[in-house]
Amino acid sequence: MIFVKIGSDESDAISTRLIESLLVKQPGRKSRRRNARLVKAAAVAPRPVDKLRPIVRCPTIKYNRRVRAGRGFSIAELKEAKIPRKLAPTIGISVDPRRANLSTASLAANVERLKAYRARLILFPRRAGAQKALDSSKDEIAAFQESSKEQVNGGGAKKISEAFRIVDTARAKAVGEIQRSEMGEGTKDAYRVLREARSEARLVGVREKRAKAKADEAQATKK
Repeated sequence: MIFVKIGSDESDAISTRLIESLLVKQPGRKSRRRNARLVKAAAVAPRPVDKLRPIVRCPTIKYNRRVRAGRGFSIAELKEAKIPRKLAPTIGISVDPRRANLSTASLAANVERLKAYRARLILFPRRAGAQKALDSSKDEIAAFQESSKEQVNGGGAKKISEAFRIVDTARAKAVGEIQRSEMGEGTKDAYRVLREARSEARLVGVREKRAKAKADEAQATKK
């Protein structure tokens, strides 16, 4: 085994060349990623490119006021929404069998989310003429096809996360920045007032001692 010692100048030159190559390749990689997203969207069309995800709360006491997208819906939520577990991944619903509902509020919110998604979902039959129970009716499919012909980019939502947004109510209710116009008329020279109050609180004992000594001295002179 041969070890080659690289000096500081050589290592700096290597790191500089590496950074320059990364910076040169970055625009091309960005273009390739964008083209890959377009190819994937065209391949799965008219289906969206992502899946429906549940509303969950962030862990720990510090962040549990916030909500975010979870890994997948629980089995109890799918059962309550009357969606078969094995069917859910095939119609754009993410499933997490390990997740459990710790409150009825989260269960009800995610069940309503599943029902709203199922009401807007247009499910095509796998085979023409072989209509199943959960497939959309012929009228709904025909109406969707007519509307998609009229639209420029085709019908349906491109991303489920945009059609079913997760709104963080804690952030909406949080106290934001107060504008100067919203503030009332405060005390003028507030800094001077605070300094004087702090000085009076700090020197109250000294001033009382000085006043007492002055009073004793005046009383002694009278005698």
